[in-house]
Amino acid sequence: MQSAIATPFSQASLTRSPNRVLGSTVSVFSSPRSLRFCGLRREAFGLSTSNHLALCSDRLRVPRRRLEVSASSSASGNGAPPKSFDYDLIIIGAGVGGHGAALHAVEKGLKTAIIEGDVVGGTCVNRGCVPSKALLAVSGRMRELQNEHHMKSFGLQVSAARYDRQGVADHANNLATKIRNNLTNSMKALGVDILTGFGSVLSPQKVKYGKDNIITAKNIIIATGSVPFVPKGIEVDGKTVITSDHALKLESVPDWIAIVGSGYIGLEFSDVYTALGSEVTFIEALDQLMPGFDPEISKLAQRVLINPRKIDYHTGVFASKITPAKDGKPVMIELIDAKTKEPKDTLEVDAALIATGRAPFTNGLGLENVNVVTQRGFIPVDERMRVIDGNGKLVPNLYCIGDANGKLMLAHAASAQGISVVEQVTGRDHVLNHLSIPAACFTHPEISMVGLTEPQAREKGEKEGFKVSVAKTSFKANTKALAENEGEGIAKMIYRPDNGEILGVHIFGLHAADLIHEASNAIALGTRIQDIKLAVHAHPTLSEVLDELFKAAKVESHATARTLSEKVAV
Repeated sequence: MQSAIATPFSQASLTRSPNRVLGSTVSVFSSPRSLRFCGLRREAFGLSTSNHLALCSDRLRVPRRRLEVSASSSASGNGAPPKSFDYDLIIIGAGVGGHGAALHAVEKGLKTAIIEGDVVGGTCVNRGCVPSKALLAVSGRMRELQNEHHMKSFGLQVSAARYDRQGVADHANNLATKIRNNLTNSMKALGVDILTGFGSVLSPQKVKYGKDNIITAKNIIIATGSVPFVPKGIEVDGKTVITSDHALKLESVPDWIAIVGSGYIGLEFSDVYTALGSEVTFIEALDQLMPGFDPEISKLAQRVLINPRKIDYHTGVFASKITPAKDGKPVMIELIDAKTKEPKDTLEVDAALIATGRAPFTNGLGLENVNVVTQRGFIPVDERMRVIDGNGKLVPNLYCIGDANGKLMLAHAASAQGISVVEQVTGRDHVLNHLSIPAACFTHPEISMVGLTEPQAREKGEKEGFKVSVAKTSFKANTKALAENEGEGIAKMIYRPDNGEILGVHIFGLHAADLIHEASNAIALGTRIQDIKLAVHAHPTLSEVLDELFKAAKVESHATARTLSEKVAV
């Protein structure tokens, strides 16, 4: 058992890479963050790491002595803390961020404990990205089977598609349970102490959990995540007025549901509900739908994801009051103008989903004990995730990652921040480049993005005095997309023509969420267009959409490509 546990971290010897996590460098070798789901490492899926290592060893030749050194280091278990502390590292919160930090800490030889007051896996695994992707997998198949024209184009004839609501709900719940159990078992197997109870900070190196349990650590990470944000005036009953937490249980499929907010959460649930037969009405406070996306992508996405479906919308309005259905009356929604606050309309619907974002879960953490004052609930941190107190000074040995700090509220960002912190506390300075972290919306088709939008890039160019160019390519020109009869979509790159720097990439189309990573890794590694456009992509694959995008960029001739001997800047 001991050697089997050690082997995944022995893979530090198997992959030579200058990039540990989004832009950091290691000496000689770095271990791969292979196979993640919303930031989860492969152990969360119960996969055999020893079998994976055996396969890798057939492909890669590694100096045996180096491999043995790594294995010996990992086999020492969860480390031995200094006598003055119970642990090297305590993590408050066992979501994706805490999990990523804990596993990396063990890899670095730190004795680690993780405190969880609810269930392991946090929002992502239990009430977020994991169960929602199960529902979206169902909606994607339903949407395809219901599209008679699409099926006939393949020469297929399919009778009317139907679904079992409870079966769909069970699929989402079973997936969450499986990932949660595998994630828990992976941490236990690696020697991470999982402590049950609500955790709070007593001092920079002292934590209380449960009723009266007090433990100490050299360093502490707060990773408590977030909860759904519900604006004032909205009464949530969990049945007819719901948040994403309730919606993922799929206890009903209403005939008509209003979705308040047209961001990631609202868009994904509109995809699910319309595929299962509901009519949807969006209520958006800003003047356009999908305000967080690149404007050009939003426009195309609205034409494909909104207009042809049973969806209508109200923009520039607030839902000032929402009353649940009761006594035979429907859900009542009062709308007011977002600017003038004058009454606009009243809607009567079967249900309402509140998708207005998420709020940090930071109450009761004992922050007053270390003189930390939250900002709109978020814990202030610097670029190294070090907590800042009310006087603007760093709180020693205290860090905060993930949704609780508000830098980038994505599960994989939390994991990356946690890994970055562990790098720092083990003696290696590391600053995470948040502009290199990708995001995705898992509609059908998908939307993905990394870096700046076009308006953001042009504003930056005006301030800093450089020119901004845009390159585009269409899925209609891609053989694989056409073979799937999925030619709807574009890829867009914003870049600097003077030096080939990639400022942002946005994709709308088939498997956009998978395609974005070539661009995000290029930004993380500092790879320029003149370098990456020489890379080879298999044909016919969707990856050629990015290949054509890079080749379409017009970089000025004086911006030369690097030779293979040159080190990539990070």
